Amino acid sequence: MPLDQSALESLRDDSRADSDRYRSTRSASRRRRWLMLGGLLALLGLAVAWRVLNGPVPVQTVTVEAPEGGANGAVLNASGYVVARRIATVSSKVTGRITQVLFEEGASVKEGQLLARLDGATAGAEYDVAAKGLESARRNAREIEVRLGDARRTLERNRSLAERRLVAQSVVDASAADVAALQARLAATGAEVDVSRSRVALSRQGLNDLEVRAPFSGVVISKDAQPGETVSPMSAGGGYTRTGIATIVDMESLEIEVDVNEAYINRVIPAQKVEGTLDAYPDWKIPAHVINIVPTADRQKATVRVRIALDQRDPRILPDMGIKVSFLPAEGAVVSIARPTIPQNALVSTGTDHYVWVVRDGKVARQSVKSGPVKDDQVPVLEGLEGGEVLVVDPPQRLKEGRSVELRAGK
Repeated sequence: MPLDQSALESLRDDSRADSDRYRSTRSASRRRRWLMLGGLLALLGLAVAWRVLNGPVPVQTVTVEAPEGGANGAVLNASGYVVARRIATVSSKVTGRITQVLFEEGASVKEGQLLARLDGATAGAEYDVAAKGLESARRNAREIEVRLGDARRTLERNRSLAERRLVAQSVVDASAADVAALQARLAATGAEVDVSRSRVALSRQGLNDLEVRAPFSGVVISKDAQPGETVSPMSAGGGYTRTGIATIVDMESLEIEVDVNEAYINRVIPAQKVEGTLDAYPDWKIPAHVINIVPTADRQKATVRVRIALDQRDPRILPDMGIKVSFLPAEGAVVSIARPTIPQNALVSTGTDHYVWVVRDGKVARQSVKSGPVKDDQVPVLEGLEGGEVLVVDPPQRLKEGRSVELRAGK
């Protein structure tokens, strides 16, 4: 059977059309992939550009050191603590079990006030024995006194009879011996009475020692024992015996102690006026004065301790509070106020305008300053900074107000 040429041509045309359609579809798919890749690259570029333009700028920073003097005309600033010169942990003189605690933390107490009592059963029994021993010794002495009086009267009668030769001399001698013996016994009994009296006094002192009293007037800042616990004046080992009942502070003995760098101790003199500011009350200025300079230096810290008296007493001033002090100059003295200095590369100058970039909470703010002449790459700041601020050094051109930054501490 002969082949149909027209049918074969039709099949070739259909195959050629299918091939063209496949190539067209594949080309369109390739174009779509390239378009998607181009879009992704464009988005990535936009993200990088936004990050560069709006993201945190990496910067180097430096902290402005506060000057040793202050803007209030002080010749020296320092920090320290409120301390009590008179503080005591009160304990008992003897070991015993606590039966009563008569105070609470924060209570004011007077000198000699009863704070606690210890169990007095044993000490009370010892006192009773000593008291009865004293009574017995006194009765023995009274008996001997009566017998001695009778012996003396007998001796006088025998002497009278011997003078009239009614009795022998031996009788007089025997009576005299009785008197001497009773006198010796009375002296011995008197010594026993004294010993018994001392025992009673000792037992009474033992009872008194069971009462713990305040050694001076002050405030109880710590309650260290409870009824039922055992207290001892010395550590007995373990954790079951207390060595103290209360800690008392004499609030009238509060003063300030500061450590001054030995390089600046020449600015401090006895009786110098001082102004203190408690960390808890930064707006309250407390007048004070220097008591003395402790005549020794701390080799490790290169500091000298200075004691400062408070001229104003106030219940808000508490032991171990942090305080900052300013040593004031003597009246009539000329004081050169110390100024903070900054690196020259932290200062930006545009004509007559001088400013720095200050970092606060991860963002920069422009701060205008008034600067002095440059010396050794350091610029004194006359106005605008007080010390403690974090500044940007070598600030990039793209910095602007409120821009976030990444801190990289400089030298």
